[in-house]
Amino acid sequence: MSVLERINSCKDVKDLSLDEMNELASDIRKGILNRVNKIGGHLGPDLGIVEVTIALHYVFDCPYDQFVFDVSHQCYPHKMLTGRKDAFINNEKLADYSGYFAPIESPCDPFIIGHTSTSISLACGLAKARDLRKEKFNVIALIGDGSLSGGEAYEGFNNAAVLKSNFIAIVNDNEMSIAKNQGGLYKNLEELRKTKGEAQNNFFKTLGFDYIYIEEGNNIEVLINEFKKIKDIKRPIVVHIHTLKGKGYKPAEKYKENYHWQLPGFMDKKQNKQIDFNQTYESITTDFLLRKKMEGEHIAVINPATPGAVGFSEEFRKAMGDNYTDVGIAEEHAIAYTSALARGGAKPVLAILSSFVQRTYDQLSQDLALNNSPATILVYWGAISNADCTHLGVFDIPLISNIPNIVYLSPTNKEEYLAMLEYSINQESHPTVIRVPFGTLRATGIKDKTDYSILNKFKMNKKGSAVAIIAAGNFYALGEEVSKLLEEKYDIHPTLINPCFLSGVDCDMLNKLKLNHKLVITLEDGVISGGFGEKISRFYSSSDMKVLNFGADKIFTDRIALDELYNKYHLTKELIVEDIIKILEK
Repeated sequence: MSVLERINSCKDVKDLSLDEMNELASDIRKGILNRVNKIGGHLGPDLGIVEVTIALHYVFDCPYDQFVFDVSHQCYPHKMLTGRKDAFINNEKLADYSGYFAPIESPCDPFIIGHTSTSISLACGLAKARDLRKEKFNVIALIGDGSLSGGEAYEGFNNAAVLKSNFIAIVNDNEMSIAKNQGGLYKNLEELRKTKGEAQNNFFKTLGFDYIYIEEGNNIEVLINEFKKIKDIKRPIVVHIHTLKGKGYKPAEKYKENYHWQLPGFMDKKQNKQIDFNQTYESITTDFLLRKKMEGEHIAVINPATPGAVGFSEEFRKAMGDNYTDVGIAEEHAIAYTSALARGGAKPVLAILSSFVQRTYDQLSQDLALNNSPATILVYWGAISNADCTHLGVFDIPLISNIPNIVYLSPTNKEEYLAMLEYSINQESHPTVIRVPFGTLRATGIKDKTDYSILNKFKMNKKGSAVAIIAAGNFYALGEEVSKLLEEKYDIHPTLINPCFLSGVDCDMLNKLKLNHKLVITLEDGVISGGFGEKISRFYSSSDMKVLNFGADKIFTDRIALDELYNKYHLTKELIVEDIIKILEK
């Protein structure tokens, strides 16, 4: 029996010898590799934090002592030690537990955590509540060095430093975010590493923290000895630990960025040897941006620490040179920075994931839209999906499309997307956001010559009667399927419309539909509440036109199969047609 098989709760760790704990570290790494190879997930960060997690559970008393990890990228070892090892070693139970912290699974997870730079703020709140209640447990926040680039991390540190009570912040410094760390703070971390924590210039001491440095961050014995010294400390302290991202798996140690997260089957493939000749929306974006740079455009490409997710490879970043900025995990700064670039005469293009754009609402509204800066923002991964509740891409349409001055475009194919990109970076009238299509690239082979400066002009691609289908972005193909089924099964020849714009309506076209249509349906790959479809419903609210809006409910879903969601939301051609016929027969 392996050591890990004997661990049924974190209390069992306390009964292990040092040799057994080192065996446990090996077992945990095998479990991480097994799970990620079978179902995908975060890899490098979890491999690097194994020894720290074992030492924490040996010294402290979870869940009495509260552990708050940052972003969940480092939660796998913690999960294995807190009663959830089956999700890593039993192939029939790999999907039983989330890849993120989940209080519903264990009292050792105080929060649902998915977005980064939050652990210090959350732990600060727990510590303050403890003090008000006159309780005495330890509060331990763990944060990666990459997460320090997020503004909330600094805000949390600034507040925690003046608590005057127990607060332990462990900074896991593996010299990486997803990609290489960017920003001035990392020069200080480098200086602290080189001097073994003795440098006079110390960011954390400046804020008012006690500070210790642990060079051997993957040495269980060293970690235990240092953690014992600070347990029950009566003042805020930062424990700066140097670890190796990807430790124990040579490819992950060497290619740290590539192995931050992996798809299933990664151990069976030859990494960095695969060549994919198929175009994707990511590849045509990078080709477009590189071409613009070569043409002498003052193009400025910005990304907040997720370059791989949007196809910004290391080769692309090198080719862009000074025209590329990774702002770190700082989405708010990214928007303001992008706005100012546009106002300064550059042509900025910010690439950001839908679930992370949620962090930028104030900057979108104030710094960007209120100033009407002609910047381009590309929103990736906007779609209904089977993702964890922390990484849903369904909320961006209501969030963005209702801010004044912002034009939100939603292409349906390659040619439209490229035309919208070209239009956006050359126009100087307003901020433009483009919802990058999600999924397999669709191409017509016909250059799009649409003049997108004529705002809110929809495209009527097929003229019919009785029923009008307004299908946006990702769901235009679904609209085509619905149209075909209506024709084949009911001899109904609907009108098919590509709205192109998510932020406004084509009043002229919608008014003309009143002449010979009874029903308008809208399809959007996001939540209905506050979304595009409701703009159409509101337009027709004082008329006799019936409107059906199809999209997602306003709920947090968590790892629910896409087919199940599509059936729940009636987002199949058969269910949509059934709903249409019911309305027409009334």
